Amino acid sequence: MNRKPLNSIGRVVSLHLHPVEPATPLQSVDEINLVAGKGILGEPRYFGKISRRTAQPSRRQLSLMEREQIAEHAVALGMKSIAPGAVRANIETEGIDLVQLIGKKVRIGEAIVLIYEGRLPCGQMDAICTGLRALMENNRQGVMAEIIQSGVIRKQDSIVCEG
Repeated sequence: MNRKPLNSIGRVVSLHLHPVEPATPLQSVDEINLVAGKGILGEPRYFGKISRRTAQPSRRQLSLMEREQIAEHAVALGMKSIAPGAVRANIETEGIDLVQLIGKKVRIGEAIVLIYEGRLPCGQMDAICTGLRALMENNRQGVMAEIIQSGVIRKQDSIVCEG
């Protein structure tokens, strides 16, 4: 994937909420409301979750992945495309290299998030297509973020590194 400069501007192309039941399709939405330190308001599986390891609020509040990376995986697997939301990221983006932003604060719409680590692909990726999980290893699967400043994010909102 082409590496974009840290100050490049990306955009939100799709937004998704996890369902209550694991392994069922994500719900596509036009906007999400982020709450600092808690997650996505209305996200039934992860909002306000407490870490079993630390007994503190979970950092796992938001997941993001580039549509360009998803398209590369589809081509590598001989697929025409992978549908928005299928890779189970809350936000799918265009025009920005998210992995390069690990450790940085990023403004997305009205909210500010801290991108803190790469996502770990789960076994559900091979349910989309055998081999997808392996392709997503080594920082080719998007990122995880915690919410620093509450705000609404909408489709087409800009994504800018705050530093």
